[in-house]
Amino acid sequence: MADRRFHTYAGALALERIVEIVGAAMPAGASGDRLFDDVAALGAAGAADVTFLENRKYLSALATTKAGACLVHPSLAARVPTGCHALAVANPYLAYARLAAAFHPPARSPAGVHPTAVVDATATLGAGVAIGPYAVVMAGAKLGAGVEIGPGAMIGANVELGDFVVVGANASVSHALVGPRTRLYPGSRIGQDGFGFALSLSGFVKVPQLGLVRIGADCEVGANSCIDRGSAGDTVIGDGTWIDNLVQIGHNVKTGRNCVIVAQVGISGSTELGDGVMAGGQAGLAGHLKVAAGAKIIAQSGVHRDIEAGQTVGGTPAVPAEEWRRQSAALRRLVRRTASEPTKEPNESA
Repeated sequence: MADRRFHTYAGALALERIVEIVGAAMPAGASGDRLFDDVAALGAAGAADVTFLENRKYLSALATTKAGACLVHPSLAARVPTGCHALAVANPYLAYARLAAAFHPPARSPAGVHPTAVVDATATLGAGVAIGPYAVVMAGAKLGAGVEIGPGAMIGANVELGDFVVVGANASVSHALVGPRTRLYPGSRIGQDGFGFALSLSGFVKVPQLGLVRIGADCEVGANSCIDRGSAGDTVIGDGTWIDNLVQIGHNVKTGRNCVIVAQVGISGSTELGDGVMAGGQAGLAGHLKVAAGAKIIAQSGVHRDIEAGQTVGGTPAVPAEEWRRQSAALRRLVRRTASEPTKEPNESA
């Protein structure tokens, strides 16, 4: 059960409302009026809680759960213990996400501008905007309806934020257009100079970064992640793309829709990702590459070449996943064989 000191709570839900939210059928013999207080893990749930089972390795915990109802795949509904209603759904984790959000809807800051915030007179604020303590909104910025700006955040000159964008504490946004319902987490940096320079006999000469960052609708940018603005064109993040914490996206990178970019990934300038690309944690992508739609990059991979649509790659340099696994297995065998060979004395001939 969520700690209600920190998480909003909408109140108890009747079983008939729960089955409506998750798309399940009403369990045989169950009362639609029965109230449930919250969601909880299998081992912690009580009779007034709804739990879920996604991974079969937790079947033993399902057998002993005290929950009043359990979201479960239809193939496992018969494994739900007596006294616990089986709510059969095709995707239990998705159903849990929707139900948890119904019990604990996102908290919203009250509308208004905090007295310590600095908002330029030429900035445009939509209805219901909330601007927190010590935040700064610079000249010409346009904030849509319901935008929330966290404490200490900075919104640069002429930045445009769509309706219901949330900017976390101490984040900064400059040279950017951000689509509706996108969330920028605390400490994220959007629109700063890209890393561009030319070489001269006397040293480095900075190349002016003259583009923007364009972030689509329904995106997330994790805490302390950085998205550089374009050098000539723009850096573009497609609709529905989710970026984890501590990610670096270089200038002129373009992602398609619904990409997933996990923590500590680095994407070098001008690389393009198609729709639905997934990059695992700490993967590194060289510049000017094309990663086609649906490709998957295994964590800690180093990508130095284009990737075909739907292909999964791993290793450094990254190769198709099956080839990478064979390479890894061969290397393990070589190490074991070498370790088992007798060590020669220094005076023995080779």
